[in-house]
Amino acid sequence: MKQAFLLAAVVWLGFPGVVWAEIGVISPADAHRLLTAPNPADRPIVLDTRGGYKDYFRGHLPQAHHINFDTLRGTDQGVPVQYLPDEITRALLVRAGVDRDRTHLIYATGDELPNDEILSASMVAYVLEKFGVQDIRIVDGGLLHWQQSKLPVVQEYFGNPPGNLPETGNPKIGIALEELLERKGQPKVLLVDARPYNEYVGDDDIWLRKGHIPGAISFHWARLMASDNTHKFLPIEQVQAALKAAGITPDKEIVVYCGTSREGSLLRFFLRHVAKYPNVRLYEGSWKEYASLKQYPAETEPNQAQ
Repeated sequence: MKQAFLLAAVVWLGFPGVVWAEIGVISPADAHRLLTAPNPADRPIVLDTRGGYKDYFRGHLPQAHHINFDTLRGTDQGVPVQYLPDEITRALLVRAGVDRDRTHLIYATGDELPNDEILSASMVAYVLEKFGVQDIRIVDGGLLHWQQSKLPVVQEYFGNPPGNLPETGNPKIGIALEELLERKGQPKVLLVDARPYNEYVGDDDIWLRKGHIPGAISFHWARLMASDNTHKFLPIEQVQAALKAAGITPDKEIVVYCGTSREGSLLRFFLRHVAKYPNVRLYEGSWKEYASLKQYPAETEPNQAQ
């Protein structure tokens, strides 16, 4: 059965009711209600996206299937951590139990900076959305908030049965370099770099080339998250002023990028699915691809939105 974006799916939330298929954020308490639905068929697919498999062994959400976010990427034509070919990604998602007719709960650890494991969750959410999945919830606060809420943590493994992906994907949420070069600089098109400011201006020892894509403005992803738990989203009311001051407004066509696409995936998730901006896309290749193509210019001077 095909599941449209606004198709109701009946689930148990402690009372009879209807939940709309959507992409967004869910509290640990509401996630736990979904996980304890009387009918197992109504329970969500739970994906633990952490890169540290030993962290999964130490403890995870009940029914959580471990899918290391970095299994979805690899070197391509010499450029590291590029997204894998679609047929490989489909096989990995099916193996993880991703299903067009189910709700998906996604999470990682959560802690203060420099912890950035929320980026693993937002990256996997992006990949699911790109492959057509329309019912995705990131567990707000991650495992840390789950534990603080006194909810159960288990060590038993949970393997999902093979999933069933949607027949039609949503590739337009991403943008390739060629289209980005055509779009940037156009009226009402805003290019946003989600990396820390020092990387944006080239004060780092990480990247092959220093700086950012010409015309891009800087907005670090962590400004959208709680200072004591980088897996916990700030209410939109707390960040609206900062977004507006940066020129990141819903009337624009927004293209986000970062170093490898994880930070950009978080910024895109917030703008599109928390703030409900209508037109936000992710440059998947991000700076690690752009920096390797030396025929294209880079700049280190900061920009402001026009």
